[in-house]
Amino acid sequence: MALAGVRVLELAGLAPAPFCGMILSDFGAQVIRVDKINSSHFPMDTMGRGKRSIALNLKSLNGVDILKSLCKKSDVLLEPFRHGVMESLGLGPEVLLSENPKLIYARLTGFGQSGKYARSAGHDINYVSLSGLLSKLGKKHENPVSPLNLLADFAGGGVICALGITMALLERVQSGQGQVIDSSMVEGAAYLGSFVWKSQKLGLWSRSRGENLLDGGAPFYCTYKTLDGKYMAVGALEPQFYKELLNGLNLDSSDLPSQMSFSDWPEIRKIFTEKFEQKTQAEWCHIFDGTDACVTPVVSLNEVTAHQHNKERGSFIINDQGEVSPRPAPLLSRTPAAPDTSRDPFVGEHTYEVLSEYGFSAKEISNFQTSGEIACNTPKSQL
Repeated sequence: MALAGVRVLELAGLAPAPFCGMILSDFGAQVIRVDKINSSHFPMDTMGRGKRSIALNLKSLNGVDILKSLCKKSDVLLEPFRHGVMESLGLGPEVLLSENPKLIYARLTGFGQSGKYARSAGHDINYVSLSGLLSKLGKKHENPVSPLNLLADFAGGGVICALGITMALLERVQSGQGQVIDSSMVEGAAYLGSFVWKSQKLGLWSRSRGENLLDGGAPFYCTYKTLDGKYMAVGALEPQFYKELLNGLNLDSSDLPSQMSFSDWPEIRKIFTEKFEQKTQAEWCHIFDGTDACVTPVVSLNEVTAHQHNKERGSFIINDQGEVSPRPAPLLSRTPAAPDTSRDPFVGEHTYEVLSEYGFSAKEISNFQTSGEIACNTPKSQL
């Protein structure tokens, strides 16, 4: 796999950092999740696929020293803590890079390592709001709407940070040096929205929120309810695609206002709404599948694996517990991801195993456990 041989230490957190670690793991990195010693046996992290877990007490000097020892023999440290936490533990980048100059020290936070809000708490909605993008999301005359917690936590956070880590690893091949990655979810989300800034001069966003071409304002770029209470997604932007849409709806363009007449969009939307309500989702799929109308079903999570396109590509995988999740993307031709299908690790399940691999003796590990610096939680047999 593409990242085979790369050793990653992921300090346990929620959402963005675990997703970043899972991406690295899916593509071959050896990811060790460093959990707190007093964490529940079952972590809240649902993205532990392919990872191993050790439990350390970072409030003790020995616990800190253990992590330092692990960092000396690792390629990447991924930390999701608020500004200053790692420094207060004596684990700041200056300390760890002085002991391992090749270490990639990735800091994944909401607001970044500097600026007015650097020390403030926040969540996805706060980061998206500060990025400028939230002001563009939602229906007209209504409050802005956050698109789940996908934009900042996972796209602007986990994915962008994983990109930074892989770029730093690639650069290290030439320089032999590690570096610090300051991955801000505000900036990651904003960067994802570069098209919004770059396209403003085209007039795509000149109208109020929810009234533009790509934000739900256009009747040919939105969703419609079907007879059976399901939905169809319509993206017929270009004239040739719009023509195919009208053909499928059995409408004549001469009986409708011009496609790009903004003032007539409400009238066109009403006509389309009435049409889509006349047939079921399956009936509309029968009509539009195989055409260039850019009309597709809105597939629910519990139906996604059964859709023919997804089945043919193997776009979703099922683990040993029967849980469905997306196959890692993108698909590489020579070194594709090979996601682990076993269950996520319990907190501290691999403490003994990992510390042994990193050179600690059985006696040292036993002493650490006795003094409360580590926890070794070996799962009991279910037989």
